[in-house]
Parts: sequence; structure tokens; C-alpha cells
Amino acid sequence: MSKKDRGRCSFCGREVPFEQLFQGTDGRFICFDCVENAHEIIEEQYQLSNGAGGVEEDRKRKKEKERKEASAAGIMNSGKLDMQSLPKPMQIKEFLDQYVIGQDDAKKHLSVAVYNHYKRLLQPDTNDGVEIEKSNIILVGSTGTGKTLMARTIAKMLAVPFTIVDATVLTEAGYVGEDVESLLVRLLQEADYDLEQTERGIVFIDEIDKIARKSDNPSITRDVSGEGVQQGLLKLLEGAIVNVPPKGGRKHPEQEFIHVNTQNILFICGGAFDGIEKKIAQRLNTQVVGFESQSKTKRIDKDNMLQYIAPQDLKSFGLIPEIIGRLPIITYLEPLDRAALKRILTDPKNAITKQYQKLMQMDGIELTFEDSALDYIVDKAIEFKLGARGLRSLTETIMMDTMFDIPKENCVVTRQMAEEKLAKIDANRLVA
Repeated sequence: MSKKDRGRCSFCGREVPFEQLFQGTDGRFICFDCVENAHEIIEEQYQLSNGAGGVEEDRKRKKEKERKEASAAGIMNSGKLDMQSLPKPMQIKEFLDQYVIGQDDAKKHLSVAVYNHYKRLLQPDTNDGVEIEKSNIILVGSTGTGKTLMARTIAKMLAVPFTIVDATVLTEAGYVGEDVESLLVRLLQEADYDLEQTERGIVFIDEIDKIARKSDNPSITRDVSGEGVQQGLLKLLEGAIVNVPPKGGRKHPEQEFIHVNTQNILFICGGAFDGIEKKIAQRLNTQVVGFESQSKTKRIDKDNMLQYIAPQDLKSFGLIPEIIGRLPIITYLEPLDRAALKRILTDPKNAITKQYQKLMQMDGIELTFEDSALDYIVDKAIEFKLGARGLRSLTETIMMDTMFDIPKENCVVTRQMAEEKLAKIDANRLVA
């Protein structure tokens, strides 16, 4: 073997064949032996700190704990789904109610869609010619209304592999960015590379609106992060056997592919679709003609135009008809009002205030929030247009000094305290 076929490990300095080297983004190399030695050192250090078993065993213990918690809640009787353990739509919605405030219509649509999807997986083999098709879902709603939280909560309830991917990083194959197959790499990792578990998992594709077609007019340049990605997603959404690189896309071209069938993977897409209200308004106005136009227009709730969303609005926004057809269930999330935002602070099982109370309780401190302080946090979230996601940032800012100093006696968060802490922040930083 010539020197041209060999490279030097930047870690130990040895010359080894190139096929035994990993190349970093800076052009340096590390050999297989150094990787293995580093792994052994990490395992030893982890076992010294956390007891026997190592990193992989700890991950398995955590997953088993999650399954037991789901079983204890009466959700599943075993690790496998069957018609007896599969929760009914009403049970799914009741579980969602514990974590997600409001959004009753979206919860009903999501509960029925998920129930029917897993019934489809459990359908007996018959020769009646009826084949139940997959029903992927698209959630339309402004930022911070609970799209991701609902998808994550359902996956937790069913104890199935779940992953969130951001559509904004996806590009057509061959261009800088991630291929659409990378969606399945993360799902495989969540399932510990168990192919059977992977093929009944849930993928949440966030920011689906960011891959909308940039223009209806043909262009000399390729729309590789818009329509090109939509075309690439088609085979995943409808169901196909996809070659998935287990370690990710283009960095390890020598690796063997894992063949994943997406026929039984549920895809939930979410997006804010900022500005789609104008498309909806235009469509509604064109339908209203004649002498009754004025009376019909008055019936339209202009404060919540998303409730009138239809497939043609998504097409007008820039989604191609083929991908809309593979997302047959379209539902919307209502904008959160003051009452809903305040309930989000206090009511859910993992409410933000409960999390901070638990953190302080571990230091022997009893933490309480005055009602007026909660009102002020909600007012600021509305002012900055942050939605429910901003409640955490605002509360974190208020609590930062208190958690740093750790008071010696019980602590009360007052409105005056909230005003003083939030007066120091840059609103633009929070919005971003």
C-alpha cells in the first residue's frame, strides 16, 4: 500500500490506511483505535460517577422507566401496542388535556388521526380488498401555541419512538444541508436502532411552511430548499422503503444503509404559515357574491382566520398539491388569549411555575408566585408576541438572581419583583 493510501492520525500520530480514519470538518483525522480508547475512557469515567452499566445501559434504563410510567398511568399494558392497550380518542385527548391548555379542536383531530393510524397498523389480514391508507397530519398555528408539545405528548403516551426535525435545514440531495433521509436517522437513534420500533414511530416536521415554493413563476435557478425538498418528502410521506445511512448523510459514504419502510411511520407537520390569513381572506371574499355578500362577510371571525383554512390556502401559500394530498388531515391551533396563557403558567402537570417550585424545594425553599406577578408575565408575553414559548424565558429572567443567590427562607415572587427584573431585559433579544 502506497503512502498516498495512508493518512496520519492527528491524535496519536500513527500512519494508518485512510479507510481506518475519521475526517473532521477542519481536515484533521482520528484513527479507529483512538476513537475506541476514548470511548472506553468515557465509559469508565461514567461508571465511576453513575455506577455500573455505562452510557448505553443508562439510556436503556431511562427508556424502560418511561415505559413503566406510561403503564402506571393506565396507558399501555405492555411494550407492544394492541387493540386492548391502544387508548381511545377520548383517552388520548384527556391525556393531552393534562399537558396542553385549550386547543380542543386540534386535540380532537389529532386524537382521532393517531388512533386510526395505529388501528391501521393492528388491522388483521383480510381478503376483503379494503386497505386503510395512512393519514398524516398538518398543524397550522402561530408560534408558541402548542404544536410541538401536542405531538411530543402523544408519543410519550404511546411510548413510541419520536423525533422532531426542522424543515429549514433540509435541501435537495447533492446540495449543502441535510437530505430528507436524515429525518429517519434521528428516529432510528431514538429507537436504539430497533428497526421494528422505528417503523411504528412518529416524526414531527417543524417549520414545514419554510419549504414553501418561493414563487409560482419558473426560475433559472433551482429552488433546492423549497419545492425541491417537498418533492423529496413525497416518498417518505406516502410510504416507501428508504435507504438510511445509520451515522448520517454524506460524511460516511462507506457505511451500509439500513432499509426503513415509512409505510407505518406517522408524520405530523407543523408550521406558523405567517401571512396565510391573507390567502384565506381572499378566498372567502371571492366566494361571497351577490346581494347577501355583506351579511355573509359579517359572519367571518376576523380575529381567528385560521379556523377557515382549506387545502387551497396551503397551495396558494406555496405547498405543492402532491404534498398536500399526502397530508390529508389539516387542523389549526387557536391563538392563545390572556386566560389561556395564565393557565399554561400554573395548570399543566409540568407547568413552568411548578418546575421552579420543585427546583427551589430541592434546596428546602418554598416558592410561591403572586397572582399579580403571573398577570404581569402574561402581559409581557402578549406585548412581545412570544406565545406560550416566551413564558419560560420571562420566568427564567425573573428567577435568575433568586436561583443564583438561593435565599435562606421561603421566597415570594411579587409583581414589583417581576417588573424590576423584566425592566432590565432587551425585548428584541427575547423576541428573537
